[in-house]
Amino acid sequence: MMGKLFLMRFNKIKRLWLILLVCIPLSSFAQDKPKSWELQGYVKTLQSLNFVKIPVLDTTLLLVDNLIHNRLNFTWYMNDKFTFRADMRNRIFYGDLVKSDPNYAKNLEDTANDFFDLSVILFERNDFIVHSMLDRLYLDYTNGNLEVRLGRQRINWGINTVWNPNDIFNAFSFTDFDYEERPGSDALRVKYYTGFASSIEIAVKAFDKKEDAVGGILWKLNKWNYDFQVLAGIMQQDLTFGGGWAGNIKDVSFKGEFTYFKSLQDSVSNSFAGTLGVDYSFKNSLYINGGFLYNSNGRDSLTLGGASVFVFDVSAKNLYPYKYSFFGNVTYPITPIFNGGIAVIYSPSYDQALFINPTLTFSIASNWDLDLIGQVSFSKSAENNYESPATAIYMRFKFSF
Repeated sequence: MMGKLFLMRFNKIKRLWLILLVCIPLSSFAQDKPKSWELQGYVKTLQSLNFVKIPVLDTTLLLVDNLIHNRLNFTWYMNDKFTFRADMRNRIFYGDLVKSDPNYAKNLEDTANDFFDLSVILFERNDFIVHSMLDRLYLDYTNGNLEVRLGRQRINWGINTVWNPNDIFNAFSFTDFDYEERPGSDALRVKYYTGFASSIEIAVKAFDKKEDAVGGILWKLNKWNYDFQVLAGIMQQDLTFGGGWAGNIKDVSFKGEFTYFKSLQDSVSNSFAGTLGVDYSFKNSLYINGGFLYNSNGRDSLTLGGASVFVFDVSAKNLYPYKYSFFGNVTYPITPIFNGGIAVIYSPSYDQALFINPTLTFSIASNWDLDLIGQVSFSKSAENNYESPATAIYMRFKFSF
C-alpha cells in the first residue's frame, strides 16, 4: 500500500516539474531572439501566532505555525503571437495548526486544484507537510484585437478593491492576504477588443457535469468617462446577471458592482450581492479606501461569531459571511522605506462582528521586504460580552528574484 502511494505521488511530481524543467531549456532554442523566456519568483517565510478562545474550557489556545513559500513564474515568448505560462507554488507547512488538523493535507489538495489535478503532497507527517502545485498553466494567443487563452489562468471580472460579486470564476477572501496572485481556473477565455476601452469576453471553465458548469459573457465599454461592464452566465446551479462601473466623482474614485443569482434548484432561493467603493489619495500620499457589501446569503449571527470571517466558504455569492458589511482602510508611507496601514470591516449584525487588520511594511532593499500583520476579530458572545474569539499575528519576510 505504501509503495503504491509513493508511486502515485512520484508520478505526480514528475508531471508537475517536467513542465518547468523541460520547457525552460526548450525555450532557449525556440528562436534566435534574446530573452525569449524569463523566470521570476520569490521565497518568503511566514511565522504566525494564533490565539483561539475556547469558551467551553474558559481558556485561550496559542497555536504557533510556520510557512516557507517558494514561487516560480516561468514565461516563454514563443513568437509574436503565442506565449506559454507556467507558475508553481512550493510550500512547507509546519507547526501547531498542521498538527491539530488531521485533514490539513487533504484540504490543501482540495483547494489547490480546479478541474485538473495539478498539485501533489511531496511529504506528509503529523506536523509537517510539503506541497507543490501549478496555479498557472496556459497558452496565450494574441492576434490584433483578438486574445485566446487556454489552461489554468486567473479570470478576473471584478472591479472593486475588496469584494467582487462579478468574479464568478475564482472569488477570494480579503482575509487571505498571503496569496497575492489569487487562485486560477482551468478554462478557455476568448476576448475581442471592440475599441480603446471596450471589449467582449467569453469564458468557460472545464467541467464534466452540467451542475458544475461555470461560464459567461462580459461586455465592457466606456461612456461619460466611466468604465462600465455587463455580464451574464452560469455559476454551477445559478444563472448570473450582473454589472459594474468604475469612474471618478471629482478626485474621488467611485466603483461598484452587483450580481443577481437565479437558482436552478427549487429548494434554493435566489440571491443578490452588491458592493460600492470609494478611494482617494492625498497629496502627502495618505490613501483612504471605503466600501460597503450587501450579501443576501449572509447571516445575522454565526456559530463561531467573529471568527467565522476566517473559515467561511467563499464564492461570488458569499464574499463575506454577514449580510451587511462596511470596509475602511488607511495607509501612509511613514518614511520612503516604512509603510503603515490599518483595515477595518464592521458588520452591524447581532454578532456586531468587527475585523481589524493592521499592517507595517519595511522595505529592506529593492527586493527584500519585511511585513508585520495583525488580524483580530471581535464579536458579541452568548453572555452579551464583546470579545475577541480569534487573533493572529504574522511576521513575513520576502525575497524576490
